[in-house]
Amino acid sequence: MPSEPVIALRLGQVDYRAAWDLQRTLARARRLEEIPDAVLVLEHPPTFTTGRRGGTHHLRIPLDWLAARGIPYYVTDRGGDVTYHGPGQLVAYVILRLGEGQRRVRRFVEQLEGTILDVLATYGIRGVLDPAHPGVWVGHEKVAAIGIAIHHGVTYHGFAFNVTTDLEPFGWIVPCGIPDRGVTSLARLLGYRVELDEVLHHWLAAFARRFQREVWLDPEPVDSLASVRPRLMCRRGVTIQS
Repeated sequence: MPSEPVIALRLGQVDYRAAWDLQRTLARARRLEEIPDAVLVLEHPPTFTTGRRGGTHHLRIPLDWLAARGIPYYVTDRGGDVTYHGPGQLVAYVILRLGEGQRRVRRFVEQLEGTILDVLATYGIRGVLDPAHPGVWVGHEKVAAIGIAIHHGVTYHGFAFNVTTDLEPFGWIVPCGIPDRGVTSLARLLGYRVELDEVLHHWLAAFARRFQREVWLDPEPVDSLASVRPRLMCRRGVTIQS
């Protein structure tokens, strides 16, 4: 097990483009060993994104309809198809330097999927995986979408876990390009509202177990994106018990 802990930071609600730019900056810094492995936990305002091979063919509404409502659409450098981001999602971006022999994309995705399966299990919910369709499912409904990138052995992007997310905007797309399946949320499955911070602590513990890493959660939320890198370099936080 690597001796250095993974540092987790809470960023609050962040514009998607700003978070994407930050991830790429941090991934470069991680390759140069200027920062430790990190997890950025945040929410996005309403946004639609697709992966590097995506397009608009899985949008059910025109782009100008979204633009008129101030909702952006991005073609990104992650894997996966179109998805929706919005308040009430637990979004985690993982900046992790993989060791030699650990760089198989599917293996990394499976570990991330496993962390969400573990969180669902803490609430008595049985999640399942589908090798043909990455993400985490409960029955035929997706509760968490996953799309990652690995560049020079460093990961970025991550997952969006629907906790209390408004599910209506998923009706404006073919989620993840799969027309015969639905989307759900943890709150919908439970029948009651659950706090994001509670789910975050369950997820960080699952991450520590699945990745066999010590995880430190910085106790203070980040007040600006400019402070993210200095906070990571401070290497401080409260240990999450796995």
